[in-house]
Amino acid sequence: MAGDATATGVSWLLTVWHAVRIPLLLALAVIVLVRSYGKSLPRSKTPSSSSIPPSPRLEKAVWPQDDGAEKQTASIPAVDIEKAPSSNTAKPKTAAAGPKRVVGNRQLKDAAKRRGASDDLASPSFIKPIIFFASLTGSTERFANSLVEELRAAAQERSKSVQRDRGLLLPEIYDLSYIDFEDYFVSAPKPPPNSPQTRYVYCLLIPTYNIDSIINTFLSHLDETHHDFRIDTAPLSGLAGYSVFGFGDGEGWPTEEEGFCSQAKELDRWMAKLTGKKRAYPLGLGDVKSNAQDALKEWTRGLLDVLDEIVETGGLGEGVPGSGDPLESDEEDVAEDGEDNVTGHKDKAEAVVDLEDIKLNVDSGMSDTKSKSATSNQSSATTPAVKEMVPKSSPTYAALTKQGYTIVGSHSGVKICRWTKSALRGRGSCYKYSFYGIRSHLCMETTPSLSCSNKCVFCWRHGTNPVGTTWRWKVDPPEMIFQGVKEGHYKKIKMLRGVPGIRADRFAEAMRIRHCALSLVGEPIFYPHINEFVRLLHSEQISSFLVCNAQHPDQLAALDRVTQLYVSIDASNRESLRKIDRPLHRDFWERFQRCLDILREKRHVQRTVFRLTLVKGFNIEDEIRGYADLVEKALPCFVEVKGVTYCGTSTSAGAGLTMKNVPFYEEVAAFVVALNDELQRRGLKYGIAAEHAHSCCILIASERFLVNGRWHTRINYDRFFELLEREKSKGISFGPEDYMAETEEWALWGNGGFDPNDERVYKKGRNKTVNRQENDSKS
Repeated sequence: MAGDATATGVSWLLTVWHAVRIPLLLALAVIVLVRSYGKSLPRSKTPSSSSIPPSPRLEKAVWPQDDGAEKQTASIPAVDIEKAPSSNTAKPKTAAAGPKRVVGNRQLKDAAKRRGASDDLASPSFIKPIIFFASLTGSTERFANSLVEELRAAAQERSKSVQRDRGLLLPEIYDLSYIDFEDYFVSAPKPPPNSPQTRYVYCLLIPTYNIDSIINTFLSHLDETHHDFRIDTAPLSGLAGYSVFGFGDGEGWPTEEEGFCSQAKELDRWMAKLTGKKRAYPLGLGDVKSNAQDALKEWTRGLLDVLDEIVETGGLGEGVPGSGDPLESDEEDVAEDGEDNVTGHKDKAEAVVDLEDIKLNVDSGMSDTKSKSATSNQSSATTPAVKEMVPKSSPTYAALTKQGYTIVGSHSGVKICRWTKSALRGRGSCYKYSFYGIRSHLCMETTPSLSCSNKCVFCWRHGTNPVGTTWRWKVDPPEMIFQGVKEGHYKKIKMLRGVPGIRADRFAEAMRIRHCALSLVGEPIFYPHINEFVRLLHSEQISSFLVCNAQHPDQLAALDRVTQLYVSIDASNRESLRKIDRPLHRDFWERFQRCLDILREKRHVQRTVFRLTLVKGFNIEDEIRGYADLVEKALPCFVEVKGVTYCGTSTSAGAGLTMKNVPFYEEVAAFVVALNDELQRRGLKYGIAAEHAHSCCILIASERFLVNGRWHTRINYDRFFELLEREKSKGISFGPEDYMAETEEWALWGNGGFDPNDERVYKKGRNKTVNRQENDSKS
């Protein structure tokens, strides 16, 4: 019975199992699937503090997305590794010299917002450093080149470990003297089309001088850009960052308060304003007499750390004061009305003194010593000392005197022209003798202003003479300048007595100045008392040939009569003029056009001249019509067309000027013929009058000077001074035709323009000295 019961139970269990096994197995399978799905779901957004693991350094470019979205890996197009060196490994942190920085895990999107940048600036990017420098003596240029080598080596080192979505690119370097500020400091450079994620970091290295230099012009440009209502208050905010390093003389200026690296400090503040406070690394200062090299190396190490962080994180981060934060002190938040005192523009912060407060009554001849003393103290307290344009202790003074200049006073100069030496030896005068009858050994070349408002690519003295747009220096009296330049000229003439080949008769003639070329270097019309200086020349029967660069229309309009007035016309359109003259005035084209209008008004009062300097690759090709438009507008008496003279200096090479830019005489002649044809086609009465092949110069003249079929481009100087005296005493005016003289036959177009009474000297070949007439007979 017991066995039957057991068998019955087993049979029942089997019956039950067969009945429920399929639903049971299905239920187990559902449970397994549900548990697996639960493990695959994301964790809760509000875990406990103990459950938060430490954040590892990301191996790929991953950044937070909107809430509820999954993290994504950046999809970056392929980039050529050679062009975009980068690193995918974290650089080991070393103890860098300089201020410490706070380093931590940053939320990139939030950091970008804190810096005022758009979201895409926090995305993977390539960083390209751009180094700008200014240098008069070459020291800062050497330091800048060493910085380039450091950054280049760092970029190449990081390119060994390739990370295709970010990296440090090879640096670029620019001299501030040879760039257009508007190309780099009005808006941030745009990334190239093939690398839209490229961002730029500006590294600026400048010295500090107590003379006017390109640095002053640069700082003035930043000032104007910041205050220009047409430009955004932070036009350089698209930069990834900037940093400034300054060089100074600790012996001359022992402390920062006394001016040590003052221009670098000012540049640092302006860049903070223009970039929206994106100082990548604090201002570095180096003493050229002691620690400049070491200080630059420490600053470079810190800068490289910052560049690595920008590459890795996409931004400058929060930081602390002095460690990458854009604001080092509260100075940059000073209100605009107090800005001048902060930025170092002391000359703008002059106090306004009421004339009644001066209490200086000249008519009454007050003799009260106390009143005079009080007046003197008050004047000295309210009027800052005016600096000299070229102090004797400055590098500019040393450079110009080494080049043969005699510096007169604080802003004038005189120099012997090579044609003066040539004429003294009977080897010919310059083109002004062929065209206008000026014998070179009777001509003094001088300028009352060594400063200029252009940075022409063909300027021989670029980089050594000061530049500026307004006169802000000490003003020397014209009498002192006049006596000084005469003494300097005669002294240099006397120094030529022992030169082989100097002719005694011409040496004696040279001791009586008859002509003055107001050109040399700088801008003569810039001198505030130019009219008084010209009158001093005329008082001693010295003719005046004044050259200006068409950038000072107010001074040109106020200019009194000169013997001949030149205006440099170096280009026929705005863009060409900007490239070749590199003017400092932002409204240079408008100034240029106003000067042409003034020249048109003066053409019946005095002789006016267009001076065209032809530079291949700049202002020759396809500009005939443009030049004809300018001639038609101003209707000058004469148009001088001259090929550029290449002086072979490193400054010219830096400006892009080489021997390839110097046109042959045949090219100049072809240009003149084409220009003359265009003028005649328009019905303008001009013709090719004279030439001086040795100077590569040709003269186009108005037919006002064509009398009975013969050109009269020369000047009757005795007649000019007679007419000038009559005008002064009787008020009888006169015009250019009243003192013209006939052009010599040998100077006419087609005859070469070399005086047959002189010997033509050829520098090449065995027979160096060849008589002009013999040479003509052979040809």
